[in-house]
Order: sequence, then structure tokens, then C-alpha cells
Amino acid sequence: MKRLLDIIVSALGLILLSPVFLIVAVVVLATMGRPILFRQTRPGRGGKPFDMLKFRTMRADTGGGGVASDAQRLTRTGKFLRRTSLDELPELWNILKGDMSLVGPRPLLMQYLERYTPEQARRHDVRPGLTGWAQVNGRNALSWEEKFALDTWYVDNRSFRLDLKIIAMTAWQIVRPRGISAEGEATMSEFMGSPPPPPVLPLPGQSE
Repeated sequence: MKRLLDIIVSALGLILLSPVFLIVAVVVLATMGRPILFRQTRPGRGGKPFDMLKFRTMRADTGGGGVASDAQRLTRTGKFLRRTSLDELPELWNILKGDMSLVGPRPLLMQYLERYTPEQARRHDVRPGLTGWAQVNGRNALSWEEKFALDTWYVDNRSFRLDLKIIAMTAWQIVRPRGISAEGEATMSEFMGSPPPPPVLPLPGQSE
């Protein structure tokens, strides 16, 4: 049922939202030039790489010749597209192809694969999603560890009913967006791996 829902919704979305695709493409072209789409390799189910598509939201550079941060490169148009989630619309094509699902952990960067703990890596036991449990429970206002905990909770508790609940919560968040980016970041700071847990110290009087 999950895959059937993915196919039906993504196909209808690509058809019914085609005028929106055209308008956004023209606005991106007029304000940022080419390319219109942002394409990046992301890990899918089982860590298998695929090319994820989004509408472009950043300039190539700031024009000063220096290296600019993502927050500096994010344009006014890009901020609007992210706030309304319009930049995510091309991912409907990834869903139709089977690279992604409507609901699941968000696809992150390939280099993160080697930085996950075994528990965090379980987020790749399912297809990545256009939206997910972490996105409707704080999005980028959460720490990485909080996001990954929510992702693995979804993996363990996923159901058709939960997917419908997440889709409904996502629609509400589009109306009232929050947690779009971490403070001072275009999205979030790079995930460098979780710190090791503190050692368990023996209780007083307890032998080691």
C-alpha cells in the first residue's frame, strides 16, 4: 500500500502541479540563472546512491571571489522556496522512480554514511522520504542526535496510518512553517559524528 500510495500521489502531483513547476522554474531562472534544478547524490535504502532533484535555492558564489557559506549564498527567492517547501517538488520524480517515498527519513549526504553509529545507520533500512517523523517534530531546530532518534523510531513503528498522519502534519507545517533552519545556518551544520557515550563509572563500594 505504501508503494502504491507513492506512485499515485507522485504521478498526480507531477501532472496537477505542472503549472507550479513552470512558474517556479521561470522565477529561479530569472533570479539565479542556470541551472534551474539542484542535483546531488544522496544515499537511499540500504545506502544505495541516487541523484536527488530540488529547485535551486543558492547562488553559485557571492561575486566577491571568496568562499561563501551556504547561509550567505541562500537567495531571497531561495528562502521563500524553502519556507513554502516548493524547492522539494522535483523530488516527486524521485518518488515515482522508486528512489524515495513520500514518508521516510530525509536523504542526507553520502559522507555521513561512515559517521553514523550502528543505531543511527538503521535510518537507511527504509526508503528516504519527502517528509518524515523528524520533519514534523522539529525539523532543523533539532540536534542531529534527536533527528536520528526520531528517524529510527519511524523505522520501528512505520505503518500506513502513521504515514497518513505525517502527511497531514506536513501539510499543516507548510501553512505554518517552523524549524526550517538551525540558527545561523542555511539548513544545519555538517554532521561530524555523534560523541561517544560517557563511561559508566562504578558505584561507591562497587568493584570494577
